[in-house]
Amino acid sequence: MNVEKGGKIQGDFSQKNAQNKRRGNLWAHSAKECAYLAVFIALLIGIQLALSAVPGVELVTLLFVAYAFVFGICRGTLAATAFSLLRQLIFSFSPTVLVLYLVYYNFLTAVFGGFGHIVKRPLVCLWWLTAAACICTVCFTMLDNLITPLWLGFSERAWRAYFYASLSFMIPQIVCTAVTVGILFYPLQRVFRLIKRGLQ
Repeated sequence: MNVEKGGKIQGDFSQKNAQNKRRGNLWAHSAKECAYLAVFIALLIGIQLALSAVPGVELVTLLFVAYAFVFGICRGTLAATAFSLLRQLIFSFSPTVLVLYLVYYNFLTAVFGGFGHIVKRPLVCLWWLTAAACICTVCFTMLDNLITPLWLGFSERAWRAYFYASLSFMIPQIVCTAVTVGILFYPLQRVFRLIKRGLQ
């Protein structure tokens, strides 16, 4: 009877130890996830701040495309939302920019997070992944041409002027996206894959 009782106590103790270990691993995993996300967002904001003086040159699209492709839709959209909110603390607050960023970067990460599940050989598919990133860049400008005039109540004439003025910014951005994604996407997604192994 005592042996049976002792065995039950030992079994309960072992089960409780296993549960505590799992809980500890979960906390460690969550802390690591938060740390990785924080570093990535800091990198995005730092790069955007550094290149903000150079018109038409940006690396945020490349970083989000590669990150979402490797880490998936959930982590990608979480990063997109956090970045859109936190950058408002560094740059001057603008409701139109906040709405634009929340809509666009969540859309971008959802698209490339989905591609990450489908594409098994990124180097072979690089040409159309680059084309998709360029199309998304066009969507960014067109979305801005919709959100900003509606929010600020532009007249039809002002709306048309805003649209034509945006084309001079859109074309260099498309070229920049084509060059950066075409050249840097493959090595960058490999780096992110190595980083992802640390989460598993």
